[in-house]
Amino acid sequence: MAPAMDPGELAEWAQTSAQLQQMWFGFLAEQAGEIAQKAMAGQALAGKAGGEQAGPKDLANKAARIGESAKAIVDPAQWLVMSQAMLSQFPARSLEASSRLAKDTMEMWQSVLGQFAGGAQTGEGDEPALPRKDRRFADPAWRQHPAYALLHQAYLMLSSWFRETAASVEGLDAPQKQQLRFAVDALADAMSPANFLATNPVVLERTVETRGQNLVRGMRHLINDLKRGQLTHTDPDAFRLGENLAATPGKVVHETDLFQLIQYSPATGEVYEVPLVIFPPWINRFYILDLTPKKSFIKWAVDQGLSVFVVSWKSADESMADIVWDDYIRAQIGAIDHVRERLGVPHVHTIGYCVAGTTLAATLAVLARRGEADKVKSATFFTAQVDFERSGDLKHFISDAQLDMIGQLSSEGYLDGRYLAATFNALRGKDLIWNYVVNNYLLGEDYPAFDLLHWNGDVTNLPAKWHNEYLRDLYRDNRLVERDALSADGTPIDLTRVETPTYVQAGREDHIAPAESVWRITDHFAGPLEFVLAGSGHIAGVVNPPAAGKYQYWTGDAAAPSLDAFVEGAEGHPGSWWPHWLDWIETQDKARVPATGKRKPGGRGDTVIENAPGRYVKTR
Repeated sequence: MAPAMDPGELAEWAQTSAQLQQMWFGFLAEQAGEIAQKAMAGQALAGKAGGEQAGPKDLANKAARIGESAKAIVDPAQWLVMSQAMLSQFPARSLEASSRLAKDTMEMWQSVLGQFAGGAQTGEGDEPALPRKDRRFADPAWRQHPAYALLHQAYLMLSSWFRETAASVEGLDAPQKQQLRFAVDALADAMSPANFLATNPVVLERTVETRGQNLVRGMRHLINDLKRGQLTHTDPDAFRLGENLAATPGKVVHETDLFQLIQYSPATGEVYEVPLVIFPPWINRFYILDLTPKKSFIKWAVDQGLSVFVVSWKSADESMADIVWDDYIRAQIGAIDHVRERLGVPHVHTIGYCVAGTTLAATLAVLARRGEADKVKSATFFTAQVDFERSGDLKHFISDAQLDMIGQLSSEGYLDGRYLAATFNALRGKDLIWNYVVNNYLLGEDYPAFDLLHWNGDVTNLPAKWHNEYLRDLYRDNRLVERDALSADGTPIDLTRVETPTYVQAGREDHIAPAESVWRITDHFAGPLEFVLAGSGHIAGVVNPPAAGKYQYWTGDAAAPSLDAFVEGAEGHPGSWWPHWLDWIETQDKARVPATGKRKPGGRGDTVIENAPGRYVKTR
């Protein structure tokens, strides 16, 4: 018979229950009130325009949908429904493996329960030697009781079985099979017993220890995220732009409706004569390249003696509804021309990161067709794709149904950046979604202070028309590599005309721009090309300062017939590839000049707009 709780414990649990109910119902009431206010405002406008008015029943229905939507996020039953729907999509022949599943299940039961019955040990205390391991179940609590050991081992076995079944389905083309694999992976990650209070022994222990206060803190985190419409990964108050992020000294020296151009103050007496213009992706904030000073590529480049300029793109709003790819290409050409004129130099080095690299490739093709290729001394590409045939898991989001949904979400002329953030998080759901559901909502832990995750959550809105064309023309139809299939600013685009010296960096574990996809640029450019394969992925593979001593990179024959052939003959090097890139830059032009005049932005006689990092990066 379980011991009875003393009155003090009962009071604590009752208080926890009351807090949870008050917080949740208070949130729903607040949301219903906001809907009502917006509806009333809409009625007033409609009344002026002679439109129809929404009645109380419509408002009640909207409030109810808010509640149901919120419930769906945290209700495990919703995932069971999804699981059943997915199983119904499996061809019958793939379920013929059920006999093997039954056999594996029996062996798993015997193995796990036998460990406890037989007292088998790992040599690391009293923990059994279970057959399947996963870091989500690393806490000893998952192995100290046979029920939880059996639960997580059964989950890992079934996840593996479903993945193998999906891989063996016949009658599907390659894209369909990839979509099925992605869906199974996403569902398997969502169904982990670690994600739910009742099946996570670590959460249950914490709940008992704190009398449920972990759930109160978790509910507070959940409600704040529901209000933001975005999962929080890091302490929102830990970083300030211009103070401990994006803090490299500089000035905004030029501004348009689409971007601000930042010039950084020199840190050396002499600087390379050819300046550097960096085009970061406009789907994120530019300071991915200017995180804390120890991680900042921009600060490192300035310290090496480069005159660095960076484009800070404006987050889209209703005024940018008609912005298309041509506008971004014109913006890149405009930034190049402005730097050339400002410093009185004939050409510049350029860097294009991710989608801005894709656009830089088109910009180079346009300049080549116009006979102006000499404006760019060299081009560097950070994890950028031009050939999208093998562009990875993001292709799962470009079906007609997905594109139609994106169109519906962009009715005001721009796509809310939170949708794109959720898409990227879904590509690594185990690490960027469910890990934080457990830590933030169930365990109620405080948020860490992590600069990279702060940047990851600092979303940017996208012009809807441009985004739609980009997904259709490039990701879906792969038209950029077709000669003259696309045009920009009235000029046909042919990548084979690009003879600019090029440095291409790819990330070996990149899940957004897979290395094999980035490699394809070597099939289309005609000029001298250096290819470097960096350790890690889309972000850490780029943001890897030499002082950190992390990862490695590989150099080799960029004329190899394939990435596999390149890797086979490549030479590995420890640490960061940044110094290798700088050596390559020097081979293009090593001349230096005094860091005087307009090489020092904001000096005597130099009119500037404001201090770096500028207004645009702070606009939400």
